[in-house]
Amino acid sequence: MGMGSLSDSDDDFNPEINTTPLVDVMLVLLIIFIMTIPVMNHAVKIDLPRATNQPDQTKPENINLSIDADGKLFWNDEVVDRNELNARIAVAAQKQPQPELHLRAARTVQYEKVAQVMAAAQSGGLGKIGFVTDPDAK
Repeated sequence: MGMGSLSDSDDDFNPEINTTPLVDVMLVLLIIFIMTIPVMNHAVKIDLPRATNQPDQTKPENINLSIDADGKLFWNDEVVDRNELNARIAVAAQKQPQPELHLRAARTVQYEKVAQVMAAAQSGGLGKIGFVTDPDAK
């Protein structure tokens, strides 16, 4: 009974991998890619019309609200009190598109004054508040 053994004495075992089938498959794939790439890039060149479309949107106005060091409020350079501020915020909140509120406060103004203006803008319905700062301030 002839049984094969797994010893190192067998000279019939060849540890090299036969790469011929691998090379054949790679050459076939190369030929397939060479044939299909020009078909995928083939397109008819036509001169398409050009058109531009500008959306018809009006930009909202900006409201410049300033608070000086004494706590006085300025609505676009006009002095206003708290009641008039609330009334103007309510009117501005009804506009479409809604304007942006640019809040500019002096460096020495109390934070409470700024917080009160922000609360009035939020309760009045203004959704966009921006803070204006001086980039050169040291």
